[in-house]
Amino acid sequence: MRKSQITRNTAETKISVDLNLDGTGKYDNKTDIGFFNHMLDQLARHSLMDITVRCDGDLHIDDHHTVEDVGIALGRALSQAIGDKRGIRRYGNCLLAMDDALIRCALDLSGRPFLIWNVIFPTQKIGSFDTELVREFFQALSTHGGITLHVDQLHGLNSHHIAEAAFKSVARALRDALETDPRKSDAIPSTKGTL
Repeated sequence: MRKSQITRNTAETKISVDLNLDGTGKYDNKTDIGFFNHMLDQLARHSLMDITVRCDGDLHIDDHHTVEDVGIALGRALSQAIGDKRGIRRYGNCLLAMDDALIRCALDLSGRPFLIWNVIFPTQKIGSFDTELVREFFQALSTHGGITLHVDQLHGLNSHHIAEAAFKSVARALRDALETDPRKSDAIPSTKGTL
């Protein structure tokens, strides 16, 4: 079973993550940041991973530590659940439209973290949520999940739509990359023999 449980406690956040890569998209995320919970729910639903996140963060300062640290913990959970990556497709991509927003994502579960982020939000806030934290989440997820991740905004007028399309696009790309390759279900998807 490709499952993992991660606990990460610091002076700024206390986080637990339960992850099932072979789920049905169930989610139960509680970070005390409404918009961020909504984005994590989208990530679960559209990747078909089951994700449960609990985070008690220093929100009296701001949302930054909570969002970044959840990205770190979720990245570590993803890496742990994948294991040696035997049998996965490894690569995924998605061109996702959501109303005015069009986001392209391409990723490689290579073990070599790298983020290319070409997304510009027209506003600094979505409600009370800082839009710059969307990038911070994906930077942490990429770094700690060992993901080469490219996210490009092709169109977008509404910050909520742009952010949500980004989460959904990454989710769909992860879904493809994590699926078992029926032609090579026993092989590491690399000529190196390891990832």
